[in-house]
Amino acid sequence: MRTVGYVLHEAWANMRTNRTTTMVAILTSAFTLACVGIFLLLFVNLRAAAGSLQDDIKIAVYLDDQLSAEATAGIEKALRGDHAVSAMHFISKDQALGEFKAQFPSESHLLEGLGQNPLPASFVVTLGPPFRSPEAVKRWADRVRELSGVAKVDYNQDWIDALAIVIRSIELVAIGIGVVLSAAAVTIIANTIRLTLFARRDEIAILRLIGATTSFIRIPYLLEGAVLGGLGSALSLVMLKFLFELFRQQMRTTGRLSSLDQLIVFFPASACLGLVGVGIALGCAGSFVSLRRFDEVKA
Repeated sequence: MRTVGYVLHEAWANMRTNRTTTMVAILTSAFTLACVGIFLLLFVNLRAAAGSLQDDIKIAVYLDDQLSAEATAGIEKALRGDHAVSAMHFISKDQALGEFKAQFPSESHLLEGLGQNPLPASFVVTLGPPFRSPEAVKRWADRVRELSGVAKVDYNQDWIDALAIVIRSIELVAIGIGVVLSAAAVTIIANTIRLTLFARRDEIAILRLIGATTSFIRIPYLLEGAVLGGLGSALSLVMLKFLFELFRQQMRTTGRLSSLDQLIVFFPASACLGLVGVGIALGCAGSFVSLRRFDEVKA
């Protein structure tokens, strides 16, 4: 218990002794992590927008013209029992004809001379989110084509491929920029801890001479890095929330963009806690890097 108390006291003493350096480190970390947060907010909202476009992906399962009501019910039961299907509805031949006339009134006369309705009945299917990748949709369509009574399975493969590429590109760019900005935060905190180490190098040398272990010397600086990272992350979230609300206010006052106000979201509470945790981890990493370099120089 005395050791824990000493470690906490030393960490607090380091930050209090180097108030200016500590404040600069917290502010610099906050601005750096705010840049990470701005990009994460863009990523989250763009990812959500792209995901909402996936909700519009519909797959039409056309039935054979001569299919009996019993066979149609059998296909409907099979589709409803498929765990990949999240929603579906049936369009009869008459409904298909009515929709065609409503959508293409100038072309409806083309069907009048045929004597009978040539449009097939169909099921319009929406797949669940885990089954909307191009590969999953193709596998599902190939499987449904094998059902007896199914004449054709139709969907826009090009649109699904393009949407998947957009989502994948957003994720890759987010990972790349996130790594660069996280490395910047680690470097800032590492330099701050290094300044503290050099300022107290004589004290550290004395501790080593009297037999203090490496862990005993390092832990206060790791705690200091964790506090710097955590406070910097929390401050960056406050800044982000302020800027986010300011941006939404500007959108509300701008008539043309007011409809987008409901589409953008801030981080949920769990994500905010996660970002503070990431800040603490980056702070510990910065301290660890600095301590390793300090030990190498002393050696």
